[in-house]
Amino acid sequence: MAYRFFNDDPVDGSADLPDLLGYERYAGHAVRLLEDVREQSESGVLALIGPWGSGKSSVLKMVLHRLGRAEPVSWSVAELNPWLYSDLDSLTAALFSEIRAALPKGDRWSVAREKVRDFGISISPLGKVGGLFGLDVSEVVKDVADRIGGDTSASAAKESAAAALREADRAVLVVMDDLDRLTPDELLLVFKLVRLVGNLPNVYYLISFDERTLLDVLSRSDLVGGSEHRASEFLEKIVQVRLDLPAFRERDAIRLLDGCLDTLLETHRLSLTKAEVQRFGLAYVRYLQDRLLTPRAIKRLFGQAAASLGTLAGEVDLVDFLLVTFIRTSEPGVYRLLGRYRAEFTGSGTSLFAHQRRQRDELAELWRTRLEKAGVAPDHVDGVLGLLASLFPRLANQLGGGLSGEPPQARRGIGSGDYFDRYVVFGVPDDDLPEAVLTAALAQVEAGTPGVEADELWLRFQDDTHRIARRIQQRLQTDGRLPSRQLLIQMAERFASLTAGKELIVSPEFTAIFLAQNLFRTLAASERVEVLDLMAASPAGAALAGVVLRNTTQPSDTEPAFAQESDEWFATARTAVLTRLEQHLTPAGGQPADELEDLDTSLLWRWNSLDAAGARRWVRQRLDDGTWDLLTLLNKLLPPPRVPWATIDTDNLEALDNLVDRTEVYALCDRTEIPEDDESAPAQLLRAIGRTRTADAPQTGHPVSNTT
Repeated sequence: MAYRFFNDDPVDGSADLPDLLGYERYAGHAVRLLEDVREQSESGVLALIGPWGSGKSSVLKMVLHRLGRAEPVSWSVAELNPWLYSDLDSLTAALFSEIRAALPKGDRWSVAREKVRDFGISISPLGKVGGLFGLDVSEVVKDVADRIGGDTSASAAKESAAAALREADRAVLVVMDDLDRLTPDELLLVFKLVRLVGNLPNVYYLISFDERTLLDVLSRSDLVGGSEHRASEFLEKIVQVRLDLPAFRERDAIRLLDGCLDTLLETHRLSLTKAEVQRFGLAYVRYLQDRLLTPRAIKRLFGQAAASLGTLAGEVDLVDFLLVTFIRTSEPGVYRLLGRYRAEFTGSGTSLFAHQRRQRDELAELWRTRLEKAGVAPDHVDGVLGLLASLFPRLANQLGGGLSGEPPQARRGIGSGDYFDRYVVFGVPDDDLPEAVLTAALAQVEAGTPGVEADELWLRFQDDTHRIARRIQQRLQTDGRLPSRQLLIQMAERFASLTAGKELIVSPEFTAIFLAQNLFRTLAASERVEVLDLMAASPAGAALAGVVLRNTTQPSDTEPAFAQESDEWFATARTAVLTRLEQHLTPAGGQPADELEDLDTSLLWRWNSLDAAGARRWVRQRLDDGTWDLLTLLNKLLPPPRVPWATIDTDNLEALDNLVDRTEVYALCDRTEIPEDDESAPAQLLRAIGRTRTADAPQTGHPVSNTT
């Protein structure tokens, strides 16, 4: 059954408006109770009581539906909306107008209809009754004058109406819904009308309200004076019979929740894995169950989700999206905090280490304070904090409650900086790459066919290397296979043009290298040599191929070495890459050292990592024939000192030993006089080497051999 999210109208249990909560049975009980009250009393007030959104209006509609189908017909229904009238006079006239209109039009009831009208006219100002009774005011004035002349009082008019209603023997049920939404003065007017003025034979009242809210409204009236106990006593005098709506049981809530979820999935052509269903169920039990206490609350959640999911279907984690939707609709103040503390939630940006030194309890208290300031009720603070921790593993870890399961980036969760924005802009931002585009782009890369999607992928790879590399890496982990061969070759072609995040600690080149290493591991042994040779066709590609090949023999923190230098394919690949490296360096080898580009020095270091002896001979030849000057070469090979890192250290010099003898470097320092006011790059370099040479303990820095 498809559930309607955007229709908050009451249902009557018919095929078009089905009863989803089993309230039809209770409506039957209410009808039987009405009959019992009618047998025992000439008039009465029954109250249908339940929380907002619990289905009171639906039960009322089912009651009226049953009364309308009954044979023989024994009830007439008058529905009165007190919201439409701002004073007792207007409401009084409206009541008797509705009772009169509810009575059948036949001759049998004509007298009763006339007497009800007369009673209404007798107690209502003339200007109020003309429109409500459909009368010519001039005729009303004449009629009232005749009555005054005849000394006919309102009490007499009421007695006449009462006698006529007894004679007609037709029960009239006056239904008034949502009384708890009235102001204190309006509510007192309604109760005065129901209990005193409208207390007529065969006229019964069925009112509905949320008792907690109604008592609060009554407590703010002058009559009750702020006492909830007095408000409750006053209500007992008005209501003769309570009809407490059946409790919204856990079973009912879960059934409605499942139905709404199934409708959302079907509408957007989505599905949930068993793990996702379990994760949503766990979040519901822990954080949502105590907040989704009425059918309206559940339908509201899914209605808001359906309204905003739109183009995000398949682009976000649906469980995360539902939980964020709950926060947005139930805790809007907390929703605004998501953007404000985005970096803390996702572990990105300049505040990555903002709370690194905070104690766990201190951090939890900080977040509780933030939530309270955002408008979260004290009873809900811990639940909302737990919900946030379930969405953002970084927060969970800080609070000491790390969660198991897929990391957010693996499921396109809001806890990943790559996907966070999708949840708050209700779409895929312009600077993001939709999942369908990424899928199409990878297919085009694999097939070797050009396409708009592939062009967009490589453009984003150049300008947003970190995010696109993570996205491709994630596909590699989840799909198990990618067009690794084609991706590596095309990455190598673009390795020199990466511009994203140059200001970050982790360079885009480093990110590309990390991805290339993982892609290379998926290649069959038979294609590794060819792929590396094709990657090394360009100078930048050779730099990438060199580091990828070298790192296959280096174990990582989590994985053993991928290859051994003794492997046949490795030896062949090294020869091919070294040939490419020397080809690309040949033009630079014939020029002065001060004309070396960063890419040239990178290629030298790649050569050094694969064949230290060969690289040393090649450099030695240019130093010996005077093409290169040692100090200029050092200034190119070693980075300048940068605060706060001492980037010239013993590690750098040990790496340099493979290209230039360190004793020769120290000799250069000894014979070179550096004026104190000389702040040139060569002078700073020599000073840094000298400090490293004489330091009691070596400093720790960033070895040049590991730079790109």
